[in-house]
Amino acid sequence: MNRRHAQATSRAADASMTLINEVYRRPLDPGYQEAAARRADGLAPRRTARGAVALLVLAVALGGFAATAAVALRRPAPEALQARTLLENEIRERTATADELRRGNAALSAEIARLQQRAASTDDPELFAQLQRDAVAAGVVPVTGPGVRVVLTDGVPDANAAGDDASSYVLDVDLQVLVNGLWAAGAEAVAVNGERITSTTAIRSAGAAVLVDSTALSSPYTVEAIGDAVAMQTALARTSAGQHLASLSQYGIDVAMSSQRTLDLPGRGQIALRSARVAGADDTTDDADPAPEEHDVLGSSPRDVAGSSRPDQEEAR
Repeated sequence: MNRRHAQATSRAADASMTLINEVYRRPLDPGYQEAAARRADGLAPRRTARGAVALLVLAVALGGFAATAAVALRRPAPEALQARTLLENEIRERTATADELRRGNAALSAEIARLQQRAASTDDPELFAQLQRDAVAAGVVPVTGPGVRVVLTDGVPDANAAGDDASSYVLDVDLQVLVNGLWAAGAEAVAVNGERITSTTAIRSAGAAVLVDSTALSSPYTVEAIGDAVAMQTALARTSAGQHLASLSQYGIDVAMSSQRTLDLPGRGQIALRSARVAGADDTTDDADPAPEEHDVLGSSPRDVAGSSRPDQEEAR
């Protein structure tokens, strides 16, 4: 071992702790310590009025720039506003066109019904009476009479619920169950928010909206049924539909049922004819009858509207 090596190995054990010891013994930088001492002795330069004004102007300018930047970031771009305006105008135009076509369709349907009634009442009164009964059952013509009104209103969503809590909203399955229950309870005609329910009507959902065929509905949902009000309410309470309505209160959904002396339900208009045969004709033919078209919600007749509930909607409850 040479002397150099001996000197290197004989250094103090805490030689590497010099910086830490210096920070521990003198925690304040000498420059800051000197400035603090000068302020304590009253030797520090005083802030002038000009400096205070300059500082205030600088602070106001920075605040103004920050506010302007925030407003500019939150303000939609002109291109986005223009695109939104175009979409809104197109929606209004398409809605007006659809309303005009709907009115024209209703006028043509009324004219067809009038001509059919004139021809049937003149040639065959019995056939005319049967035609009227079938038109009411099919939901083609408007009907008036006593019945019940059920109003379902969305509840208030739970603010503490995780994610998008849909349990407090009226779902399409709720309307399906109610409509099915009213048919089973003896309803002669049913409408939801003024939309007549027929054997080909579909009640379904598209996102957060509930659709009756292609018409979007919103809360509150008013379901009206013509028939014996007392008998329908009693029968509905004894079915699974009544139990389902009672369970909706657990999710904050309001259900109000009342008897009505007079209900006016609109007609659905002309229904597309898919198949027909001559009454009394021999059913044994070579050509098989075409298979009936399937619908995703309602069954083959208003008395057998088997609404199909989705598992994800049931789990949402």
